[in-house]
Amino acid sequence: MKKYLFSIALITGLAVTSIAQRTPQLSPGASIMQTVGVTDFTVKYSRPSLKGRTVFGDNSLLAPYNQLWRTGANMPTTFESSTEFIFGGRTVPAGKYALLSIPSGGAWTVILNKNYTQGTETYKQADDVARISVAPQSAEFNETFDIRFSNITDSTANFILSWSSVSVSVPLLVNTQDLTLTALNKAVAEKPEDVAVLQSTAGYLASKGKDLPQALALVDKAIGLKESFSNLWLKAQILGKLGKNAEALPVAQRALALGASSGEASYSFFKGQIEKGIAEFQAKIASDKPAVSGAKGKKKK
Repeated sequence: MKKYLFSIALITGLAVTSIAQRTPQLSPGASIMQTVGVTDFTVKYSRPSLKGRTVFGDNSLLAPYNQLWRTGANMPTTFESSTEFIFGGRTVPAGKYALLSIPSGGAWTVILNKNYTQGTETYKQADDVARISVAPQSAEFNETFDIRFSNITDSTANFILSWSSVSVSVPLLVNTQDLTLTALNKAVAEKPEDVAVLQSTAGYLASKGKDLPQALALVDKAIGLKESFSNLWLKAQILGKLGKNAEALPVAQRALALGASSGEASYSFFKGQIEKGIAEFQAKIASDKPAVSGAKGKKKK
């Protein structure tokens, strides 16, 4: 009797162990993360393959025309963003969504739905946060369903669904400049004496040519707290953007001298830029002088 019970226990244990083992899926899972500016997009989905079957058609067993498709296989496909974004012209709050679609020969319907755990059986259109129409395009043949991002800038990207010889592209847009400025201004408010925060905020404003007087005030404060060749060089560049070349020149020269004596490894990278900037400031100052003297001469007459 004991041997019999032991055998049952052994067989049961082996069965449980076998079930717990990972086995390959016919449609393996995949995930893709893409940063656009300061926004992170994450998509998780399963990738079915054609295996000689037909997809996207009236009589197709795989994603037939005019029927709701989970846009993948196995589990619901999810689309997540770390910030608010614009999906095909529709503004969508930061969050996690189910990605669904309705394929068609003329125009696909691509959907983001707030119930990201659902299957197509429990789908409710009332829960859609974005529902857009996109024209399909001919594409290079893909045996396996593919999702990717392309044509990425600091504020835009194309979100692409591709399978067989069909591709669908949805434009994505994020307001990177406002998001960045909001975060930087918050950091300055929280750490008003932090040189790195002041300098990075001033540097971003300068790079965008935005609020240059504010950028100058921020870098002046950083210099007052701890002068360095990098914040002096940043100040010189801001003054140059403001057209104050005569003021920028001595600041740039001070940055060059301080950098040479600082022993900072990063100086070797900036040295050429500063020298070039000094030459440009000098040339602009020289070209401005005849115009000034000519203006004075006209006044005397």
